[in-house]
Amino acid sequence: MSSPRSYAAVDLGASSGRVMVGRVGPDSLELTEAHRFPNRPVRVPEGLRWDVLALYAGVLEGLRAAGQVDSVGLDSWAVDYGLLDGDGALLGNPVHYRDARTEGIAEKVWAALPAAELYARTGLQYAPFNTLYQLAAARSSAQFAHAERLLLIPDLLSYWLTGEQGTELTNASTTQLIDPRTRDWSYEVADRLGIDLGLFAPLRRPGDPAGVLRPEVLAETGLTGPVPVTAVGSHDTASAVAAVPADGERFAYICTGTWSLAGLELTAPVLTEESRAANFTNELGLDGTVRYLRNIMGLWLLQECVRAWGEPELGGLLREAAGVPALRSVVDAGDAAFLAPGRMPERIAEACRASGQPVPRTPGEITRCILDSLALAHRRAVAEAQRLADHPVDTVYVVGGGTRNALLCQLTADACGLPVVAGPTEAAALGNVLVQARTHGLVGDLAGMRRLLVDTQPLTRYAPRGGTARWEAAEARLTTR
Repeated sequence: MSSPRSYAAVDLGASSGRVMVGRVGPDSLELTEAHRFPNRPVRVPEGLRWDVLALYAGVLEGLRAAGQVDSVGLDSWAVDYGLLDGDGALLGNPVHYRDARTEGIAEKVWAALPAAELYARTGLQYAPFNTLYQLAAARSSAQFAHAERLLLIPDLLSYWLTGEQGTELTNASTTQLIDPRTRDWSYEVADRLGIDLGLFAPLRRPGDPAGVLRPEVLAETGLTGPVPVTAVGSHDTASAVAAVPADGERFAYICTGTWSLAGLELTAPVLTEESRAANFTNELGLDGTVRYLRNIMGLWLLQECVRAWGEPELGGLLREAAGVPALRSVVDAGDAAFLAPGRMPERIAEACRASGQPVPRTPGEITRCILDSLALAHRRAVAEAQRLADHPVDTVYVVGGGTRNALLCQLTADACGLPVVAGPTEAAALGNVLVQARTHGLVGDLAGMRRLLVDTQPLTRYAPRGGTARWEAAEARLTTR
């Protein structure tokens, strides 16, 4: 029987990064945190930027803290990228997806390739920050003129660790340049829009080798080489969905964190006009799967409010919110009006006022409005995904940071009228680790990975309460205003 092995999962979220160590055996899976560090974007005169050098320093420090491992895998948020010159040097800090540079860009893209045709070819939802629109916005910049290579964020960090370049497929599928049917570049879309796919490094897939740590990295981290880097589902949502502890196919998932990604795991994309109008996306997952989901603003709404309130203790806020009457006021948690940072409590209050609802005023009232609104958005996404994909579900699985929020999990069960299974919290890191372990033969297929999660990870179950009529009434407030 194979002995346990250790794997480092570098998991970068929009507000923090972490290096986790997974120890995996045929019947065991343990995850420990080696190092956690903040991810603080910086606003400079030209706009909002990621501090990617600080992130890389956090990765190196995390690998040093992790100790000797059998492999390293990296995942992060999607769509953003770094540009390299002909010598492989980074041309400036990567632009943050919340930067305003893509305002009005989509309409220019659609003039060359109508939105309906673009969706039929790529299956990607409209979001103003999709890589495609970022590229269109960057085309006239001096940086872009000097760029010889484009690397998505986890691929950029992998390149710095190994010296080898690649474009991992699950993250590439968020660029709006991949055909989800062929799981390859959409050359026609790129040609129509004048995008040179030669900017991208060759595609690689979860489980593919991505190089070995450079000697300089070994010296910096104290590791003994060779230490391979393994391509994982480098979009953190792809890794998180791989770690959904589901049995069978009749399930929905909600990956919670700064964003809520709510949807289904399918074997083929849904490319209908009705799906486009509902703004569902078809991103690629492990083993030929499609992540059919909708992006919802997520706990970003609460994170921004907490920041505006001076970082009060979250537990106290949630206790106060639990005492506020349910569904008193709700907002559309998918509204792009909440995308930018700043003034979030005031913006939520303004949205309630504009829709004729009671205006939440205290932190507890605003927190309850956010949680009710997120549960309502989860309900809407799960119901519409089932209908559009003709794929009924029996259970909703909540993974990621939101699993720590028992009130949100219970409200999601109530709103959906379905049982919710919450956990694991570090789903993206676990999915990252399991793909690495699979390359060493310690786990089997995707179903086998999920069985191991069910057997080893703590899960909490929430039964729906009170019927769904009140949620239907709350939704009507948003759809009829």
